Amino acid sequence: MTLNLCVLTPNRIVWDSEVKEIILSTNSGQIGILPDHAPIATAVDIGVLKIRLKDQWLTMALMDGFARIVNNEITILVKDAEKGSDIDPQEAQQTLEIAEANLQKAEGKMQAIEANLALRRARTRVEAINPIS
Repeated sequence: MTLNLCVLTPNRIVWDSEVKEIILSTNSGQIGILPDHAPIATAVDIGVLKIRLKDQWLTMALMDGFARIVNNEITILVKDAEKGSDIDPQEAQQTLEIAEANLQKAEGKMQAIEANLALRRARTRVEAINPIS
């Protein structure tokens, strides 16, 4: 049995294909989804989506959104998504270093919150680059 996974952003369809299993980062932690999973709707956190196709795992960086699982159909709507294989490792590492520096020099509560979110997004992109064994 398989699941039909559709990952959407406001601008494009990032993924629309059958998968064997996914591991999704939600606001309350990671959840694994296999065929015949109970229906749920959940908030999606900034994090790495892990996708299993047969014996191969792929990754995708997700940036906030919602997911709906019903009748082996998974629809994930997020602000932004990027396949791990499409992320430039050098650019992602540079962005992470900049985000870390910006957090160190953040002044005031609002700047610190924004810098922390940028750091979480940058870390997620770096994590999504590394394939799962």
